[in-house]
Amino acid sequence: MQIRSTTEQDLDVFVETLHAAFGRFPETPSEDGGGVWWAATEMDRNLLAVTAEGRPVGTAGSYSFELTLPGGILASAPGVTAVGVLPSHRRQGVLTAMMRHQLTELRARGEFLSVLLASETLIYGRFGYGPATYTGRLTVPRRQAALAAPRAGSADTGSVEVLRRAECGEILEQVYDRYRRTQPGALSRPHRWWALGAGQPPIAPAPRYVAVHRDADGIPDGYASYALDGETLNVDETIADDDTVTTALARFLLQHDLVAKVVFKHFPPGHPLRWQLADFRAAEVGFATDWLWVRLLDVPRALTTRGWFGDGELVLDVDDPFLGEHDRYLLTVRDGKAECVPTDREPDLSLDVRDLGSIYLGGTAPSTLVRAGHIRAHRPGAAALADALFSAERAPHCLHWF
Repeated sequence: MQIRSTTEQDLDVFVETLHAAFGRFPETPSEDGGGVWWAATEMDRNLLAVTAEGRPVGTAGSYSFELTLPGGILASAPGVTAVGVLPSHRRQGVLTAMMRHQLTELRARGEFLSVLLASETLIYGRFGYGPATYTGRLTVPRRQAALAAPRAGSADTGSVEVLRRAECGEILEQVYDRYRRTQPGALSRPHRWWALGAGQPPIAPAPRYVAVHRDADGIPDGYASYALDGETLNVDETIADDDTVTTALARFLLQHDLVAKVVFKHFPPGHPLRWQLADFRAAEVGFATDWLWVRLLDVPRALTTRGWFGDGELVLDVDDPFLGEHDRYLLTVRDGKAECVPTDREPDLSLDVRDLGSIYLGGTAPSTLVRAGHIRAHRPGAAALADALFSAERAPHCLHWF
């Protein structure tokens, strides 16, 4: 078996092989090649696994994204995607070979981390990926959707305008880009995605209404993409510059007529909406799940790139069984910046690289993984210090699908 990089000439083969791996058939793209989820694929970043007879049996790819790290730092983050093996060739080492080849290539490109969305959670941990952000779904019955009067905070001075998706593509792109630069865990949406309608709504050209919020000067500073399905108002995503705008958009959606319930599909941890409802029990939180998984490729570089919100030092003993590496680092954090150097000091924490990926963005407390039996704390207080050091300014959240 050979694993090789693809070119533009391999697009049809790549797409057909991937769909066959999942037992599906490709949709028909528009005349410009857009309107399908793979429209923004980057063929110079994709791989094909090919048998000795020349038959393609597996695929793996990645997108060029930026990931917002704690502290508002933007970092290159390849988004691993389109991973599949034909049913006839599974459990023969094809996937393992592709993932090892891909990680080697990403390192050669100078990347220090990669991310993915896991179709199956049992697959990617063994390749060093750990769940790092989480999302949920909030359902609010329309008859219990009244918001309580705020006891503090400023009133909204803006306005909400309803547009069709086709009318406001540029607004969506601009508002999302401002949002993702300040939200830990958020990924960029390159212009190519918007232009080609790749991915899921509101990027995809599926019919949607968009509630666009404008500030007192008429500048767009938030939006909510939604569609009515029977008596259910489904909200794809709500993006806003601040909490006041988020509340204004939520109020608009919850007051929609002829609706039995409103479903917010991407409900981030720590969102204030449940507290804003007059009836705290009215909202039902469901479908809480992992979303973005993180894999560190260069531990010192990754740890010295993100921002920090406490001072202290830890010795981390990091095992990377998939790449056959085991290293020990002294992490020293002062005034929001970190140094990370090899050391032979006794460790404070021993952990797998997948666990380091899970705590990297601040969405998973190290002490949780200590209690779960995944991270080993070698001294009292080490887990608590790690919790303080690895925290973020707010819970990381990613709602981009790729």
